[in-house]
Amino acid sequence: MIKPNESFPITYTEKDGLLYPDLALPAQSNEDIGRFGRMRRSYLKENRKAYYSLLCMKLELNDHLREINQQAIEQIELISSRLAQAEGVTEQLKARDQLGWVQAVNSCTARAVEIVVRETVLA
Repeated sequence: MIKPNESFPITYTEKDGLLYPDLALPAQSNEDIGRFGRMRRSYLKENRKAYYSLLCMKLELNDHLREINQQAIEQIELISSRLAQAEGVTEQLKARDQLGWVQAVNSCTARAVEIVVRETVLA
């Protein structure tokens, strides 16, 4: 291995009489980006190519996708609970009509997901 000099701080390895630069990407986290992170990645790849490329080059894509996923999950929980509260989806309804309660909760959750996908993931 050849040591770097002050004017050019890259190290090289000699192999078969040729010098190859010692280049490596910094370690990145392999945490799951989640459902909404995957949706955001697809959106950026198809519709915001320059921003997607910039995030990739700066090695910030996975962090961005995990952040979007976390924000989306938090917003869905908040919006669906507010929708359920506004529509009177309570424990009394659950005790009285369990199937109706499940339908109401699923409806609130589906609407919350639709809102969050439109306003956070695809923004």
